[in-house]
Amino acid sequence: MVIDQLDARLIDLLTAEPRVGVLEASRRLGVARGTVQARLDRLRARGVITGYGPDVDPAAIGFRVTAFVTLEIRQVAGHDPVATRLAMIAEVLEAHTITGQGDMLCRVVARDNTDLQRVIDAIVDVPGVVRTSTVIALAAPVGYRTLPLVLAAAGHPTSGPPAP
Repeated sequence: MVIDQLDARLIDLLTAEPRVGVLEASRRLGVARGTVQARLDRLRARGVITGYGPDVDPAAIGFRVTAFVTLEIRQVAGHDPVATRLAMIAEVLEAHTITGQGDMLCRVVARDNTDLQRVIDAIVDVPGVVRTSTVIALAAPVGYRTLPLVLAAAGHPTSGPPAP
């Protein structure tokens, strides 16, 4: 297993309180400071923990529209040149190569629907993009999260539907 129960508890604590220090984390988890530091170092080295930066809500800084844009691209040069250009568009938050009805899927944000048109136009202008299809998100009843996955990977029973 990549992580164990202590790793999961440490990640849970850091998720709830990202600014907690190593000493305080060791106190709350009931383990030595060196143990917490060693666990953090190992989790970072293995790529389990990828950062400690602040989570930013795009809506809170004026980007209230979230959309998912499926791209069809010319396969001659591959995905990399397209991905490199997409990374230059600030409103493109993620880009994934996919199977199915398209070649890439992007999560994008915009200030409003008119601004979304500008973002889509910028994506269509990327050399190699043939066409796009856009779906606007209305709500996010389950936001991006990893803690339930971490807990499941550490052997915690997965949550099922709520008890009646």
